[in-house]
Amino acid sequence: MKPLTGIPLGVWRAQGRDFVFARQRIRYWTAGAGEPLLLIHGFPTASWDWHYLWEPLAARYRLIACDMLGFGDSAKPRDHDYRLLEQADLQQALLAHLGIDEAVHVLAHDYGDSVAQELLARHEEGRFRLASCVFLNGGLFPETHRPLLAQRLLLSPLGRFIAWRFDRRRLGASLRRISGALNPPDEAELDAFWTLIAQHDGPAVLHRLIRYIPERRQQRERWVAAMQRTRVPLRVINGADDPISGVHMVARYRQLIGNADSVLLDGVGHYPHIEAPEAVLRHYLQFRARLSGCASV
Repeated sequence: MKPLTGIPLGVWRAQGRDFVFARQRIRYWTAGAGEPLLLIHGFPTASWDWHYLWEPLAARYRLIACDMLGFGDSAKPRDHDYRLLEQADLQQALLAHLGIDEAVHVLAHDYGDSVAQELLARHEEGRFRLASCVFLNGGLFPETHRPLLAQRLLLSPLGRFIAWRFDRRRLGASLRRISGALNPPDEAELDAFWTLIAQHDGPAVLHRLIRYIPERRQQRERWVAAMQRTRVPLRVINGADDPISGVHMVARYRQLIGNADSVLLDGVGHYPHIEAPEAVLRHYLQFRARLSGCASV
């Protein structure tokens, strides 16, 4: 299920550029031309998550992605109060840095879904221009989010100690637990994920980054209300076998969102763009073709 050729991490890193946000160095990537498509990664990984989809999407759209503050090759300040709202500010700052002032399409995953929900709320408030939004597996509704034990421990008073002990072995165990049976990440992918997490002593800030979970609860009513009233086209493409935000989350989405557009991928877990990139690409392009009034892609 992975016929698409990904981009090796070393090649990916060499293509990145830097800009400064809130006095911190942020690593970002761009490619392609056309309508802007903002890709927003999840926790605890980075924008390299999109490496299977990057070139096929860049053949059609102008892609923009960054490692958010605290992630990947971007700065990871130790004592920072990481907030999803600030990460949304970062996305807007990056677009401004690139001179993009038109409506933007968004493709997001996991933690990035929450950032995308904030951008959608800002669109409804007249503070952002969003053309469409597609969510991959993520905690769109706090009541359906089922965090791993490791995530719950990171949120606990033991969080700093748990973060200090987090290593490549524990990362592999966690990602295998949330992957589908068809195509879990292989050892090389797990090594690359760990390299990005470990960069700039990243494990030391995991217990701070994980505070996005209570922040989701704080913003829940505003974000869900924005999803319910918006006229921005939305779609969910979801790995059904994800124990965190799988088929149960999609059931809630269909319950709460009118005319819900959702796709379930059987045998796929929490990282559909890693596990089944070809299927994600197909369903994403179908969504965009429908917006353009095309019959097919």
